Amino acid sequence: MEELKKYSLQEVSDYKVHGRTVPGACPLPLFFNGSAVEVNVSGSELWIDIEAGYHIHELWVTCEINGELMSRQMLMPGRYSLCLFRGMSPDAVKNVRFTRELQAMTEDEDCYLLVYGLQTDGTFYPVPKKKYTLEFIGDSITSGEGTYGAKADTDWIPMYMGYSRNYAKMTAEALDADAYLISQGGWGVLSSWDANPNCNIPSRYEKLCGLCSGPINESLGAFAPYDFAGRKVDALIVNLGTNDASAFVQPAWSDPATGQTFEQRLNPDGTFNENDLCRFKNAVIGFLKMLRKDNPQAHIVWCYGMLGYNLSLAINDAVNQYITASGDHNVIFLQLPDTTEETVGSHAHPGEKSHRRAAQVIIEYLQKYFQQ
Repeated sequence: MEELKKYSLQEVSDYKVHGRTVPGACPLPLFFNGSAVEVNVSGSELWIDIEAGYHIHELWVTCEINGELMSRQMLMPGRYSLCLFRGMSPDAVKNVRFTRELQAMTEDEDCYLLVYGLQTDGTFYPVPKKKYTLEFIGDSITSGEGTYGAKADTDWIPMYMGYSRNYAKMTAEALDADAYLISQGGWGVLSSWDANPNCNIPSRYEKLCGLCSGPINESLGAFAPYDFAGRKVDALIVNLGTNDASAFVQPAWSDPATGQTFEQRLNPDGTFNENDLCRFKNAVIGFLKMLRKDNPQAHIVWCYGMLGYNLSLAINDAVNQYITASGDHNVIFLQLPDTTEETVGSHAHPGEKSHRRAAQVIIEYLQKYFQQ
């Protein structure tokens, strides 16, 4: 075995970055779940030099070798090296992907993950481009909450969240696509599950990582405007509305700083208040306009249904209103299979089986779309 050689990312001849980040940065921040560094490398051994920080929510990562999950682990805070493989045949070229499992954490200003470089006794080779590029936008479902853990587990902790068992990953792999993710548990199109109007994905979508918070992430460039021109997305898969439905059965949210309130109401007979439902539909239409402005070439698929169908008709109606008003027919509403007792995971969220069912619906639809 030859001596390991240490490379900063800037010295690595060929590597691929997954997810929204700062192009060419060293160290490289991995802001979102599914963000990753991927290499094709020979040699008998490979280490990755990283730095992790958090105050509340610990980071989880995975390592895949030749497309198979080899490890999933919690990171300790600090700067150190992790062994991704050792003792392998030195001449064989291995595909290795180091991936962040955990979503961006708005509640933890100190949560960050940096990649500084790699150590190996091998040689780096180009990583081939994928056929398509997809972006997935969502809430806890897209963050993979519930994909790990037993049905009885109800703690809201990073251990139960994962990109590695996520419908987005399943879809991307089946279609030979790269996947970008932007998701936040509890957030919606208009408000969060508890009717907080400040917690909506559209208000953060146009920042590189507007879901992060705090000076550390600001210094890493998270709050800078995102360069949409720097990447071409073939399809946007939006999976939002679940938390907006929950907001209708919550009490009014009150801003602790101003005392202002916000509420999504039900009528006495349990139907949606028409004014509040219209406000939700307008939020959907407004987000579709933003998505089209930022991604003029992308096919937009608005998915919904993995945790109930309460707002299916409203979302479908909003999508149709947008199409009629804009003349943009490159948009569709796609209903996904609901989670059942057999497919539920931890924290009453969709489990791996539910994600597979949903992914299959999206895969079959996009296969037909791309063939056209």
